[in-house]
Amino acid sequence: MLKFDRELFLQIVGKDSIAKREEIEKVVDEVSAKGFKNIFLIGSGGTIAMMYPYEYILKSNSTLEVHAEIAAELLVMNHHHLSKESVCIFASVTGTTKETVAAAQFCKEKGATTIGFVAKPGTPLAETVDYCILAPDEKHSFDTFFIYLQLLTFRFIHNHDEFPQYKQFASEIALLPQGIVQALEAFDARAEQFAIKHKDTGYHMLVGAGNLWGNTYSYAMCILEEMQWIKSKSIHAAEFFHGTLELVEEDTSLILFKGEDETRPLVERVERFAEKITKELFVIDTKDYPLEGISEEFRKHFAVNVNWALTGRISVYLERERNHSLDVRRYYRKLDY
Repeated sequence: MLKFDRELFLQIVGKDSIAKREEIEKVVDEVSAKGFKNIFLIGSGGTIAMMYPYEYILKSNSTLEVHAEIAAELLVMNHHHLSKESVCIFASVTGTTKETVAAAQFCKEKGATTIGFVAKPGTPLAETVDYCILAPDEKHSFDTFFIYLQLLTFRFIHNHDEFPQYKQFASEIALLPQGIVQALEAFDARAEQFAIKHKDTGYHMLVGAGNLWGNTYSYAMCILEEMQWIKSKSIHAAEFFHGTLELVEEDTSLILFKGEDETRPLVERVERFAEKITKELFVIDTKDYPLEGISEEFRKHFAVNVNWALTGRISVYLERERNHSLDVRRYYRKLDY
């Protein structure tokens, strides 16, 4: 597969990341023992999008109070739920994202407990937070952070006496990277054909819901817009029929992210509509991939990881077909703004 090292992925995500389980559990257990009132999931751009699945998971699996907040907005909004009794969780691959670092400093000044996921040690975010959990490498950092967030959120839920299956769940996470690799191998040809067909397509609609809404938002904004300079719009499946449906035409590219949680019927409703209108419907359904060893009850939570990895295959083929590096920027971190 283009730009994919199977063994490296299995080493970083399948071994090195999983090896952090004990460290993450120790952090969560210590914070839980101390006591807290609420959890804040905080990020900027791709990392706030990364947090949205876990906000959904916490809301739909626990009575713990949770808030997902954009870092820059948190700094100015006078959030009355943020206090010394809050647990604030951050992520930044480089550890230098200005808004995220500023938000971490702000939360510490409030007396909150801060936890950060970072791929580079010694960076501002890594040095700011109370607990820094390092990714083994910058490569596959988002795949790694997703695993960290699953261990962290479900450990919090478990400690709140709402997830007795935690031990089994955490053990099955170790099987997930192998399942993802098999899914990637099965999906790769579809990803390549999509990129070939749509290398000159100027606009895409992306639709998702539930724990895949964050991926939907992220792929539209961080990949298609930021990394490929392609106009796109992310639409929540529950809101699709309140405006956006009027823009669908026969040649409209509509990319549908189908997961396996309770919101799947919302996405299927969009799918039924789109099938009648556009000839350019592209569905990525995590249910199509076996994930050997993963219990049926846990599959819905792992759709986040699988979907993220699959869309990454589209990205590398778009990069090739459009002759447009995923690393090139015109303005981001190039200008003062």
